[in-house]
Amino acid sequence: MRIVVDHNKCTGLGMCEAEAPELFEVQDDGSLVILNEKPDEDARAEAEAAVESCPTEALSIVED
Repeated sequence: MRIVVDHNKCTGLGMCEAEAPELFEVQDDGSLVILNEKPDEDARAEAEAAVESCPTEALSIVED
């Protein structure tokens, strides 16, 4: 699995960071950094919760 962000849609609200702080970090300028683009399968639930929590639908999970 790989986490993908569409930076054109992301507004930096931080809902993903609240759901999975080990995977996402919103910078001071509002830009999103994915801390681990290819997390282990044991982080799937957190990654999926973060994707679902994104109000702008900027995040997605791609199966490798």
